[in-house]
This record gives sequence, structure tokens and C-alpha cells, in this order.
Amino acid sequence: MKTYTEQELFSFLNEIPDPEIPVISIVDLGVIRKIIPQANSVEIEITPTYSGCPAMKQMEDDIISTLKQKGIENVHIKTVYNPAWTTDWLSAEAKEKLRKYGIAPPQESTTDKSFITGKTKQIKCPRCGSLHTEMVSQFGSTACKALYRCKDCLEPFDYFKCI
Repeated sequence: MKTYTEQELFSFLNEIPDPEIPVISIVDLGVIRKIIPQANSVEIEITPTYSGCPAMKQMEDDIISTLKQKGIENVHIKTVYNPAWTTDWLSAEAKEKLRKYGIAPPQESTTDKSFITGKTKQIKCPRCGSLHTEMVSQFGSTACKALYRCKDCLEPFDYFKCI
């Protein structure tokens, strides 16, 4: 078995799309925490985007499959929960890819506390750029997104919640 560098391994994993948002990779998403190349194996540390994320099993399968295609037979995946994943781990490139795909990227580095303050959160429409938007549902196409509608272009869109 050829021994790959950490950078090469990150490059391989960067080819794996997020199962729920295929426009970004699992590396863009920030779930890959650490890659530990060893003589006859590779250990990959991952962190779920939230507890019970249904896409994690698919990500694990995709990591193993991708690395096996590169000739790496012994792949060990370790799930790390601490610290918890945060939208802060999304790369700037990932946020731009989300916007171009029609999903409003997280706008802050903290969770939404608008229900406490009573202030309405202003989310920019990824299609027309308007801030004249409204939340339709706290949950969008997946639990990590909320459904919004633009009052100007009238298009619905998902907003990737800040976690």
C-alpha cells in the first residue's frame, strides 16, 4: 500500500459531496476533523453536523469507498463529538457555493437567538440579494436548514441555520 500525505488524503476526501447538499464537499462542510496517515492504514476523525444527522453513515461509507479506490484498504473512522460541530467550520468557499446553489449560507457565528430578543432575523435571498425575506418554517429540506421566502422575487429558499 502506498502511503499518502495528509494533504493528498484531504484532496481525496474533498472529492466527496455532502449527501444532503451535493454542491459542497464533506471537507468544505468541516466534518473532517483530522486525518492520521499510518503505515498500513488511515484514521479519519469526523464530527457530525448535529447529533443524529442521518447523513453521517453515508459520509462514512463514502470515505471508506473513496479511499479504497485509492488503494487504501484499512480505513478507520472515529467520530469525535467534542467540540461540537459549528457552522463556523464552513469554509468561505463553501458558503459561496451554498449561495450560488440557492441556499442562504449562515450569516453569523452563533445560533439564532431572535426568538429571545424578539428581533426578526434578516436573511439575504440567495437569488436576488434582497433582505425583504420571511421565515416560512423553522425546518427546511433538512433539519439543519430553515425555509424562507423572498418577498421581492417570491422565490422560496433554504437558509443554513447557524449552529
